[in-house]
Formats: sequence, C-alpha cells, structure tokens
Amino acid sequence: MNRTSFRKIVAPSVAVLALSVSLSACGAGNETAADSGSDSGSSESSGLSGDLNGAGASSQEKAQGAWATGFQGMNDGNVTVNYDPVGSGDGRTNFISGGVSFAGSDSYLTDDEGELSGAKERCNGEDPIEVPAYVSPIAIAFNLDGVDALNMSADTIAQIFDGQITKWNDPAIVKENPDADLPDEDITPVHRSDDSGTTKNFTDYLGKASSSWSYEAEDAFPVKGGEAAEGTSGVISAVSGGSGTIGYADESQVGDLSVVSVKVGDEYVAPSAEGAAKVVETSPAAEGRADVDMAVDLDRTTTEAGAYPVVLLSYLIACQTYDDQSEADLVKGYLSYIVSDEGQQAASEEAGSAPLSGTVAEKAQGIVEGISAG
Repeated sequence: MNRTSFRKIVAPSVAVLALSVSLSACGAGNETAADSGSDSGSSESSGLSGDLNGAGASSQEKAQGAWATGFQGMNDGNVTVNYDPVGSGDGRTNFISGGVSFAGSDSYLTDDEGELSGAKERCNGEDPIEVPAYVSPIAIAFNLDGVDALNMSADTIAQIFDGQITKWNDPAIVKENPDADLPDEDITPVHRSDDSGTTKNFTDYLGKASSSWSYEAEDAFPVKGGEAAEGTSGVISAVSGGSGTIGYADESQVGDLSVVSVKVGDEYVAPSAEGAAKVVETSPAAEGRADVDMAVDLDRTTTEAGAYPVVLLSYLIACQTYDDQSEADLVKGYLSYIVSDEGQQAASEEAGSAPLSGTVAEKAQGIVEGISAG
C-alpha cells in the first residue's frame, strides 16, 4: 500500500468534533494578542475575532480540546478555533499548502520530502516556527485475557511489530515475564494506516534501541501484515476490540488497556509523563536549525533511572509573519496560550502530558511572541 495516498488537503471549515470550539475575546483593555504576554509565562488576548484553523497530530487531540477551552475562558469576543486531528503528515501537508494557519506535528520538519523548504516557501521565504507544545509517552498497549502487565525489551517489541515473534508464549516474552500466564495465542500487532508522527517516533525508538529493527524512522509504518487503523482512536479501538492485540498510541488515550513496561538499563519502566520529560530534558537540539526552530533529537538509548524513551515531542508549526493582521493575531494569541504556564497545566490535567520545563517554555514563549503581520 502506498501510504502517501492518505495525504490530502483537509477543508478547515469542516466541523471537527469537540475540538471546534466557539471562543470569545476579553473586552478588558485595548491590548491585542500581538501585544500579549507576561513574565509568568501566561498569555492574555483581547479584541480578537474570526476563525483560526489548524490540523495535525491526533496525539494532541485531548490537549487541543483543553487549550481551546482555556482560550475560550480567557476571551470574551467571537473566535472559533478548529483543530482537525488528521495526523501529523496531513497536518504538515495542509500547513505547507496554506490550508491551515498552524499545524501540530509529532515529528519536526525535514527536507526528506521537501517539507522544510516547502514550509519556508509558504512562510514568504522565512524559516517556519517550530516550538514544542506537548510531551507525552507513547504507550505500547495490549489486550490479552488474564494478563494485566508485561515487561519487554526493545528487541522483543521490535520483533513483535516486525512479525518475527508471532505467539504470546514465545520464549523471548516468557523470559522477561516468568510469572505471567502467557497463552499459546497469536499476536496481532496494530499499526497506524495514516502518515503519523507517533509512528515516526515509535519506529525511531525501535531503530535506535533495538538491533532487531532494520527500518528507517518514518511516518508510514514500514512493515506489512498485522492490522492497520487510522488515527490514535483507530488504533485504540482495534486493540480494545480484538484479542491478542498490541499497538502503540499516545498514553493519554489508552484508557483501561494494559501497557508494556520497557527495559531501560537494568530496569523496566512504565509509561509516565515524568519519564517522558526526563528524556526530553537530556536530549540534544537538532543540528543546523534556525533560531525559531526548537527541534530536538530525542535520546532513545538513555539509561537514566526512571526515563521512558518511547516518547513523542509534539510541535506547533507556524509562520513568523502572516499577510493578514487578524490571522497573525489569532495564531500568536492561541500559540502563546498553549506554551504558557496555564496552557501547559491545562494539557497536563486533561491529557496527562508533561509540562514543558521552565527553560524550554521560556524560549518557546519568546519565539511565539515574535509572530507578526507584514
């Protein structure tokens, strides 16, 4: 299957479930979003009106709902934020084409398919903004009768998703879980059918942490077989509705499914916001990026105690300058709220994500503050 065929231009005016939220701008004072901000990392806006359209990572779905609700609460006018969780690949495509004002993406722009240069062209020749907005573990969730938790090394996980391990009582799984009652049942690995930053982060982990994975990190899942499902919700539905199923998804959306604890050094670590944050804090910035680009190369092989390396760092992608003043004000106001202390706390409470560290948040706030019209 040519998974790039899933990419499409998404009409931003289409209603997007609960994420299309009617917002209003506060009438206190005459300050616009372009003049907003405070020393505490908060964001205030006033006098805003119109529609703001974004699309991208489905991992951000719960967080985007919380951000839209928070932005509504701090505003008193007529603003509508539409975020369509079509997946990171389609989100980037729609941003580059000019179909949306901003995108959410679980992987940063590269020029492997001309995305970085395409985004620069869309942004009137300026480098696009990429700031981290959402830090979360990717859970490896499974549905197996009588088994509530499992330990797995990166090699075991890689062999399962590559179709090399096909039974739940395979010796490799038994060795890491001697006390588990593992049945002689087929394993059904579930992967994303759409271009997904979650997939890219998951395959990046497998490629760097396991010698059993021979594929490059990419948005399209590289292995044939298993079951394919669209979006985070599709993966969760497929794993929940099957027997002997296992898949990968943002931890905030796994619900009551059982999850794998991943081997890190000499211990097994369950997915957590704190474990994800540890990986981000110790990972280096990507080389050769512009000053407005906060891309990070995540350290998947860390042995730091408590770190959880199957993590996604999800970005907001926008332009430094917009042709229209209203669009610039809306993008700046909304993104300022997202990277503020309040916005990060709202996402943490709703989606279980890890708030950006103080240093990272401060840098992101300064970059977003520079959005303008021109």
